Amino acid sequence: MSIYGDYIKSVIRTVPDWPEQGVNFRDITPLLQNSAAFRKLIDSFVHRYQEMNLDAIAAIDARGFIIGAPLAYELGCSFVPVRKKGKLPFKTISETYTLEYGHSEVELHSDAFQEGDRILLMDDLIATGGTMLAAANLIQRCGGQVVETATIIDLPELGGSQKIRDAGYSVFAVCSFNEDE
Repeated sequence: MSIYGDYIKSVIRTVPDWPEQGVNFRDITPLLQNSAAFRKLIDSFVHRYQEMNLDAIAAIDARGFIIGAPLAYELGCSFVPVRKKGKLPFKTISETYTLEYGHSEVELHSDAFQEGDRILLMDDLIATGGTMLAAANLIQRCGGQVVETATIIDLPELGGSQKIRDAGYSVFAVCSFNEDE
């Protein structure tokens, strides 16, 4: 967890019973609207990764882009979007993953990385871990090496971060929420 983790967590809004009864939605909009909080969020990632010699930040569509792009700028490395199927204009590779209600697919340009590139994979939240694992598989298929997976929020009770660790990837979250918080 980041040194700013408790502060950032306090700025995130919990919306009960959305999008369905019994779900506590973690809304990062207030975090993005608060310039001091947003700076602390990006600084949390900069401080963690500034000496890791990363080649690129790969961020997952779409909220991952919000944190991935400024981090890539601050670290002086490239930014690579991992998109939902059908959103990239060039030759792509894709990976399907399972959701609670079906399947989804993410894509990456086939020339996104060179063999051995050191990649940080980012998204806004880890729930069940399916999207992050699919994106990590794409990066490896393109020759990249996932140095770590990073997120603003971890929901550990949903088991995603453990699945990601079990698959051999390190996980960093700025803050985490339990269901009852």
